Amino acid sequence: MGERTMDRRTLLLILVAALGYFVDIYDLVLFNVGEARKPGVHPGVGHPDIKSTGITLFNIQMLGMLVGGILWGVWGDRKGRITVLFGSILLYSLANIANAFTYDITSYAIVRFIAGVGLAGELGAGITLIAETMPREKRGYGTMIIVTVGALGAVFASLVGGHGQGISAAIENVTGHALMNWQVAYVVGGSMGLLLLALRVGTFESGLFKRTQEADVQRGSLKMLFLDRTRALRYLACILIGVPIWYVIGALVALSQDVFIPEFGIDTSSLDADGLKNINGTAIRYCYIGLSIGDLLSGLLSQWQRSRRKVIILYLVLNLVLTLIFLFGLHGASIATYNWVCLLLGMATGYWVIFATVASEQFGTNLRSTVAITAPNFVRGSVWPITTVIGLLVGSMGNVWSALVVGLVCIGGAFWAVLHTSETFSTDMDFVER
Repeated sequence: MGERTMDRRTLLLILVAALGYFVDIYDLVLFNVGEARKPGVHPGVGHPDIKSTGITLFNIQMLGMLVGGILWGVWGDRKGRITVLFGSILLYSLANIANAFTYDITSYAIVRFIAGVGLAGELGAGITLIAETMPREKRGYGTMIIVTVGALGAVFASLVGGHGQGISAAIENVTGHALMNWQVAYVVGGSMGLLLLALRVGTFESGLFKRTQEADVQRGSLKMLFLDRTRALRYLACILIGVPIWYVIGALVALSQDVFIPEFGIDTSSLDADGLKNINGTAIRYCYIGLSIGDLLSGLLSQWQRSRRKVIILYLVLNLVLTLIFLFGLHGASIATYNWVCLLLGMATGYWVIFATVASEQFGTNLRSTVAITAPNFVRGSVWPITTVIGLLVGSMGNVWSALVVGLVCIGGAFWAVLHTSETFSTDMDFVER
């Protein structure tokens, strides 16, 4: 009976982490889809145009995630993984709801920064908890469920961000107050997060973490992580493995409407007015459907092959092939073909679950949360230098070749990293860094 109860509690942890990551991804991509990317923040006279303002606000959110990654990571190793899991959910949920009623640029930027801080803790805390709680040979299934379910949050964000009129009408019928589409998108995200807090009852802290509390070791020490050369290189390798994923999401698919659709001369004649407004949202939706499928398959392959490294190498090869097809094989294609290639690109980058699991498995319990939470956020943050370098190269190389050069660097770095990373499938997680 005890084992059965523990199984139920572990399943509850997986459910909370998966749904939390679902809301996390929903919020993360919301600003790039549908009407949610054009909120009631009007630049006005003397301000930059709405496009550059949107980029600035998104970058502020990413800055919040970098700061939050460090704060939550250290907190998770010092105070516990559960506090991070639910603290992050609470913070970004409240920020989302506040975002729905924020209209000036300064306030909007502050709220997006706070939301970014909250978003930073969810995935790493969930992955760490599951990796430390489940049997060593089965933990890959748990992390696979978290990321596969979570990736679908982007699909839901696209639907709500682009077609939230029905929800808006329902809210107006109940409250008597009409909300714009972008407000609905943020209210839905915040409400989903707050509902998740009800599942806190019955969750439990990692036993491995509890043991480190009683041990004479430093926990969550950035000095230990960065000042030891071997450890720092191991950490850098963890980050580089994940960079191609966000190169595809942030530098290719997310720029569909503004860059690649016009660059490739994609035929959009089949789209109605709503479809033309939601080109980015549709591309992101297809990409994340592919990501969800890819994460499911990579998780299963990793379990069947009993190897993380082999699966990552396979996906990097697929990533390279699909990137070349995207950049050189879509000129004059239909919008339907373009979206299907985005789906295949998503599948080829669907090793996020393996990346996150490897990061948690590479380090001891006293640094595991710090690494598992900061690494994904530094990967997400890599979008800024990636897009910046592409922008610097565009003038001399054009959109396609600049994207290719940067992509080759990202994928090449990931190949180097995985070849210098040890295999961690079914390794014992009960160790500390000294």
